Amino acid sequence: MANAALVLTQPPSLAPLLARGALLSPFKRPSPEAEFPRTRLVLPGLRVDLARLAAYERVCGFPTGEDTLPLTYPHVLGFPLAMRLMSGRDFPLPLVGLVHTSITITRHRGMPATGAYELAVWVEGLAPHRRGTEATIVTEVREGGDVVWQSSSTYLARHGTRRPAGAAGPPETPRSTEPGGEEARKALPVVGEWRVGEEVGRRYAAVSGDRNPIHLHPLSARLFGFPRAIAHGMWTVARCLAAHGTPDSCYLRAEFRAPVPLPATVTYGAEDGRFELRGRDDRLHVAGEVRQT
Repeated sequence: MANAALVLTQPPSLAPLLARGALLSPFKRPSPEAEFPRTRLVLPGLRVDLARLAAYERVCGFPTGEDTLPLTYPHVLGFPLAMRLMSGRDFPLPLVGLVHTSITITRHRGMPATGAYELAVWVEGLAPHRRGTEATIVTEVREGGDVVWQSSSTYLARHGTRRPAGAAGPPETPRSTEPGGEEARKALPVVGEWRVGEEVGRRYAAVSGDRNPIHLHPLSARLFGFPRAIAHGMWTVARCLAAHGTPDSCYLRAEFRAPVPLPATVTYGAEDGRFELRGRDDRLHVAGEVRQT
Protein backbone atom coordinates (compact mmCIF):
# COMPACT_ATOMS: atom_id res chain seq x y z
CA MET A 1 0.00 0.00 0.00
CA ALA A 2 1.18 3.51 -0.70
CA ASN A 3 2.39 5.64 2.20
CA ALA A 4 1.61 9.37 2.12
CA ALA A 5 -1.48 10.67 0.36
CA LEU A 6 -1.27 13.66 -1.97
CA VAL A 7 -4.69 15.27 -2.45
CA LEU A 8 -5.25 16.89 -5.84
CA THR A 9 -7.74 19.64 -6.61
CA GLN A 10 -8.27 18.66 -10.26
CA PRO A 11 -7.23 15.91 -12.69
CA PRO A 12 -3.70 16.38 -14.07
CA SER A 13 -3.36 17.54 -17.66
CA LEU A 14 -2.27 14.60 -19.77
CA ALA A 15 -0.34 16.29 -22.59
CA PRO A 16 2.55 17.56 -20.42
CA LEU A 17 2.69 14.26 -18.54
CA LEU A 18 3.03 12.29 -21.78
CA ALA A 19 5.74 14.69 -22.96
CA ARG A 20 7.62 14.47 -19.66
CA GLY A 21 7.40 10.68 -19.66
CA ALA A 22 8.74 10.50 -23.21
CA LEU A 23 11.66 12.84 -22.44
CA LEU A 24 12.65 10.93 -19.29
CA SER A 25 12.29 7.44 -20.78
CA PRO A 26 15.85 7.15 -22.19
CA PHE A 27 17.29 7.84 -18.72
CA LYS A 28 15.31 5.15 -16.87
CA ARG A 29 17.05 2.01 -15.59
CA PRO A 30 14.24 -0.53 -15.12
CA SER A 31 14.75 -3.27 -12.54
CA PRO A 32 12.38 -5.21 -10.25
CA GLU A 33 14.59 -4.13 -7.32
CA ALA A 34 14.33 -0.42 -8.14
CA GLU A 35 12.69 2.08 -5.84
CA PHE A 36 9.26 3.31 -6.95
CA PRO A 37 6.96 6.16 -5.86
CA ARG A 38 5.04 5.42 -2.66
CA THR A 39 2.66 8.36 -2.94
CA ARG A 40 -1.06 7.71 -3.10
CA LEU A 41 -2.69 10.29 -5.37
CA VAL A 42 -6.22 11.21 -4.27
CA LEU A 43 -8.80 13.24 -6.21
CA PRO A 44 -12.00 13.92 -4.19
CA GLY A 45 -15.29 15.33 -5.42
CA LEU A 46 -14.97 14.00 -8.96
CA ARG A 47 -18.00 14.25 -11.22
CA VAL A 48 -18.30 12.64 -14.63
CA ASP A 49 -18.44 14.79 -17.76
CA LEU A 50 -21.60 13.34 -19.32
CA ALA A 51 -20.77 14.49 -22.86
CA ARG A 52 -17.36 12.82 -22.71
CA LEU A 53 -18.96 9.71 -21.24
CA ALA A 54 -21.45 9.54 -24.12
CA ALA A 55 -18.59 9.85 -26.63
CA TYR A 56 -16.76 7.00 -24.88
CA GLU A 57 -19.88 4.84 -24.96
CA ARG A 58 -20.30 5.40 -28.69
CA VAL A 59 -16.67 4.54 -29.48
CA CYS A 60 -16.78 1.35 -27.40
CA GLY A 61 -20.26 0.16 -28.38
CA PHE A 62 -22.05 0.71 -25.07
CA PRO A 63 -25.62 2.04 -25.11
CA THR A 64 -25.68 5.79 -24.47
CA GLY A 65 -27.75 7.65 -21.94
CA GLU A 66 -27.88 4.94 -19.26
CA ASP A 67 -27.41 6.08 -15.66
CA THR A 68 -24.80 3.46 -14.73
CA LEU A 69 -21.16 3.89 -15.75
CA PRO A 70 -19.69 1.16 -17.99
CA LEU A 71 -17.45 -1.19 -16.02
CA THR A 72 -14.28 0.08 -17.72
CA TYR A 73 -14.98 3.82 -17.52
CA PRO A 74 -13.42 4.43 -14.09
CA HIS A 75 -10.13 3.30 -15.64
CA VAL A 76 -10.40 6.33 -17.95
CA LEU A 77 -11.11 8.58 -14.96
CA GLY A 78 -8.05 7.29 -13.13
CA PHE A 79 -5.73 7.35 -16.14
CA PRO A 80 -4.44 10.94 -15.61
CA LEU A 81 -3.45 10.10 -12.02
CA ALA A 82 -1.72 6.91 -13.14
CA MET A 83 0.13 8.88 -15.81
CA ARG A 84 1.31 11.42 -13.23
CA LEU A 85 2.91 8.58 -11.28
CA MET A 86 4.34 6.71 -14.29
CA SER A 87 5.77 9.82 -15.96
CA GLY A 88 7.62 11.00 -12.86
CA ARG A 89 11.37 10.94 -12.29
CA ASP A 90 10.94 8.52 -9.39
CA PHE A 91 9.09 5.90 -11.48
CA PRO A 92 11.82 3.51 -12.67
CA LEU A 93 10.19 2.14 -15.83
CA PRO A 94 10.32 4.09 -19.13
CA LEU A 95 6.92 5.32 -20.23
CA VAL A 96 7.84 4.86 -23.89
CA GLY A 97 7.41 1.20 -24.78
CA LEU A 98 5.48 0.32 -21.61
CA VAL A 99 2.97 -2.44 -22.43
CA HIS A 100 -0.36 -2.94 -20.65
CA THR A 101 -0.48 -6.71 -20.11
CA SER A 102 -3.51 -7.35 -17.87
CA ILE A 103 -6.25 -5.80 -15.79
CA THR A 104 -8.55 -6.99 -13.02
CA ILE A 105 -11.61 -4.99 -11.96
CA THR A 106 -13.94 -5.51 -9.01
CA ARG A 107 -17.16 -3.50 -8.92
CA HIS A 108 -19.26 -3.79 -5.78
CA ARG A 109 -22.37 -2.02 -7.07
CA GLY A 110 -23.65 -0.02 -9.98
CA MET A 111 -22.12 3.45 -10.23
CA PRO A 112 -24.48 6.28 -11.22
CA ALA A 113 -23.11 8.53 -13.95
CA THR A 114 -24.30 11.54 -11.94
CA GLY A 115 -22.59 10.47 -8.71
CA ALA A 116 -19.70 12.17 -6.89
CA TYR A 117 -16.61 10.01 -6.40
CA GLU A 118 -13.18 9.98 -4.82
CA LEU A 119 -10.35 8.55 -6.92
CA ALA A 120 -7.12 7.14 -5.55
CA VAL A 121 -4.20 5.73 -7.57
CA TRP A 122 -0.92 4.23 -6.40
CA VAL A 123 1.92 1.94 -7.46
CA GLU A 124 1.45 -1.40 -5.73
CA GLY A 125 4.91 -2.68 -6.60
CA LEU A 126 7.38 -4.08 -9.12
CA ALA A 127 7.99 -7.70 -10.04
CA PRO A 128 10.44 -9.58 -12.26
CA HIS A 129 9.15 -10.86 -15.57
CA ARG A 130 10.91 -13.17 -18.00
CA ARG A 131 10.99 -10.28 -20.48
CA GLY A 132 11.82 -7.47 -18.07
CA THR A 133 10.06 -5.75 -15.16
CA GLU A 134 6.34 -5.46 -14.47
CA ALA A 135 4.66 -2.70 -12.45
CA THR A 136 1.24 -2.99 -10.82
CA ILE A 137 -0.90 0.16 -10.67
CA VAL A 138 -4.01 0.18 -8.46
CA THR A 139 -6.97 2.49 -9.00
CA GLU A 140 -9.69 2.78 -6.37
CA VAL A 141 -13.02 4.61 -6.48
CA ARG A 142 -15.02 5.49 -3.39
CA GLU A 143 -18.55 6.79 -3.08
CA GLY A 144 -19.71 8.09 0.28
CA GLY A 145 -16.63 6.58 1.93
CA ASP A 146 -17.23 3.08 0.54
CA VAL A 147 -15.01 1.40 -2.04
CA VAL A 148 -17.28 0.76 -5.04
CA TRP A 149 -14.70 -0.03 -7.73
CA GLN A 150 -11.07 -1.15 -7.79
CA SER A 151 -8.71 -2.18 -10.55
CA SER A 152 -5.21 -3.61 -10.74
CA SER A 153 -3.28 -3.13 -13.99
CA THR A 154 0.08 -4.63 -14.89
CA TYR A 155 2.48 -2.83 -17.20
CA LEU A 156 5.59 -4.44 -18.66
CA ALA A 157 8.88 -2.73 -19.46
CA ARG A 158 10.89 -5.03 -21.70
CA HIS A 159 14.62 -5.20 -21.07
CA GLY A 160 17.40 -7.73 -20.70
CA THR A 161 17.37 -9.79 -17.53
CA ARG A 162 20.44 -11.01 -15.68
CA ARG A 163 20.55 -14.66 -14.64
CA PRO A 164 23.42 -16.68 -13.27
CA ALA A 165 25.26 -18.81 -15.85
CA GLY A 166 23.50 -22.11 -16.33
CA ALA A 167 20.42 -21.04 -14.36
CA ALA A 168 17.08 -21.91 -15.85
CA GLY A 169 14.82 -18.98 -16.58
CA PRO A 170 11.19 -18.72 -15.55
CA PRO A 171 9.00 -21.07 -17.56
CA GLU A 172 6.94 -19.75 -20.41
CA THR A 173 3.46 -18.82 -19.28
CA PRO A 174 1.21 -21.68 -20.41
CA ARG A 175 -2.02 -20.88 -22.18
CA SER A 176 -3.82 -22.74 -19.38
CA THR A 177 -3.20 -19.71 -17.14
CA GLU A 178 -5.46 -17.56 -19.31
CA PRO A 179 -8.84 -16.66 -17.87
CA GLY A 180 -11.00 -19.75 -18.00
CA GLY A 181 -8.19 -22.26 -17.40
CA GLU A 182 -7.17 -25.15 -19.64
CA GLU A 183 -10.18 -24.92 -21.92
CA ALA A 184 -9.26 -21.30 -22.81
CA ARG A 185 -6.75 -22.73 -25.30
CA LYS A 186 -9.68 -23.69 -27.50
CA ALA A 187 -11.49 -20.96 -29.38
CA LEU A 188 -14.78 -19.97 -27.77
CA PRO A 189 -17.97 -20.11 -29.84
CA VAL A 190 -18.03 -17.13 -32.20
CA VAL A 191 -20.79 -14.66 -31.40
CA GLY A 192 -19.88 -11.89 -33.80
CA GLU A 193 -17.42 -10.59 -36.36
CA TRP A 194 -16.33 -6.96 -36.21
CA ARG A 195 -14.56 -4.74 -38.69
CA VAL A 196 -12.25 -2.45 -36.72
CA GLY A 197 -11.42 0.68 -38.67
CA GLU A 198 -8.05 2.42 -38.79
CA GLU A 199 -9.60 5.47 -37.08
CA VAL A 200 -10.52 3.59 -33.87
CA GLY A 201 -7.16 4.38 -32.28
CA ARG A 202 -7.64 8.12 -32.76
CA ARG A 203 -11.30 8.03 -31.69
CA TYR A 204 -10.51 6.16 -28.48
CA ALA A 205 -7.54 8.43 -27.78
CA ALA A 206 -9.85 11.45 -28.01
CA VAL A 207 -12.26 10.11 -25.36
CA SER A 208 -9.71 8.43 -23.07
CA GLY A 209 -6.77 10.83 -23.24
CA ASP A 210 -4.40 7.95 -24.03
CA ARG A 211 -2.57 9.45 -27.02
CA ASN A 212 0.25 6.94 -27.26
CA PRO A 213 1.67 7.30 -30.81
CA ILE A 214 1.42 3.54 -31.44
CA HIS A 215 -2.38 3.91 -31.55
CA LEU A 216 -2.73 7.02 -33.70
CA HIS A 217 -1.20 6.57 -37.14
CA PRO A 218 0.91 4.04 -39.08
CA LEU A 219 3.77 6.54 -39.40
CA SER A 220 4.00 7.21 -35.65
CA ALA A 221 3.51 3.51 -34.86
CA ARG A 222 6.49 2.59 -37.08
CA LEU A 223 8.75 4.72 -34.89
CA PHE A 224 8.10 2.19 -32.12
CA GLY A 225 8.44 -0.95 -34.20
CA PHE A 226 4.83 -1.51 -35.28
CA PRO A 227 4.12 -1.73 -39.03
CA ARG A 228 0.63 -0.38 -38.42
CA ALA A 229 -1.16 1.45 -35.63
CA ILE A 230 -2.66 -0.88 -33.02
CA ALA A 231 -5.90 -0.69 -31.05
CA HIS A 232 -5.80 0.32 -27.40
CA GLY A 233 -6.02 -2.74 -25.17
CA MET A 234 -8.68 -1.07 -23.01
CA TRP A 235 -10.77 -0.38 -26.10
CA THR A 236 -10.71 -4.08 -27.01
CA VAL A 237 -11.84 -5.05 -23.51
CA ALA A 238 -14.53 -2.39 -23.42
CA ARG A 239 -15.82 -3.45 -26.84
CA CYS A 240 -16.05 -7.07 -25.65
CA LEU A 241 -17.87 -6.06 -22.46
CA ALA A 242 -20.33 -3.92 -24.43
CA ALA A 243 -21.32 -7.10 -26.26
CA HIS A 244 -21.05 -9.40 -23.24
CA GLY A 245 -22.83 -7.35 -20.58
CA THR A 246 -21.87 -7.07 -16.90
CA PRO A 247 -23.87 -7.37 -13.65
CA ASP A 248 -23.74 -4.46 -11.20
CA SER A 249 -21.61 -6.45 -8.76
CA CYS A 250 -18.91 -8.30 -10.67
CA TYR A 251 -15.26 -9.28 -11.13
CA LEU A 252 -13.37 -8.98 -14.40
CA ARG A 253 -10.00 -10.32 -15.41
CA ALA A 254 -8.60 -9.69 -18.88
CA GLU A 255 -5.23 -10.38 -20.46
CA PHE A 256 -3.86 -8.61 -23.51
CA ARG A 257 -2.23 -11.39 -25.49
CA ALA A 258 -1.38 -9.76 -28.84
CA PRO A 259 -2.03 -6.33 -30.35
CA VAL A 260 -4.85 -5.74 -32.83
CA PRO A 261 -3.38 -4.06 -35.95
CA LEU A 262 -5.56 -1.40 -37.53
CA PRO A 263 -7.60 -1.87 -39.63
CA ALA A 264 -8.60 -5.44 -38.84
CA THR A 265 -11.42 -7.94 -38.87
CA VAL A 266 -11.79 -9.76 -35.57
CA THR A 267 -14.11 -12.40 -34.15
CA TYR A 268 -15.72 -12.06 -30.73
CA GLY A 269 -16.31 -15.32 -28.89
CA ALA A 270 -18.10 -15.91 -25.58
CA GLU A 271 -19.25 -18.77 -23.39
CA ASP A 272 -20.05 -19.24 -19.67
CA GLY A 273 -18.75 -15.84 -18.61
CA ARG A 274 -15.58 -16.07 -20.70
CA PHE A 275 -14.90 -13.93 -23.74
CA GLU A 276 -12.13 -13.46 -26.27
CA LEU A 277 -11.13 -11.54 -29.36
CA ARG A 278 -9.30 -13.32 -32.17
CA GLY A 279 -7.95 -12.36 -35.56
CA ARG A 280 -8.90 -14.04 -38.81
CA ASP A 281 -5.73 -16.12 -38.48
CA ASP A 282 -7.08 -17.38 -35.11
CA ARG A 283 -4.49 -15.34 -33.22
CA LEU A 284 -5.72 -14.60 -29.71
CA HIS A 285 -5.74 -10.88 -28.94
CA VAL A 286 -7.69 -10.66 -25.69
CA ALA A 287 -8.90 -13.31 -23.24
CA GLY A 288 -11.09 -12.55 -20.26
CA GLU A 289 -13.85 -13.58 -17.95
CA VAL A 290 -16.60 -11.83 -16.02
CA ARG A 291 -18.33 -13.31 -13.00
CA GLN A 292 -20.95 -12.03 -10.63
CA THR A 293 -19.84 -11.36 -7.06
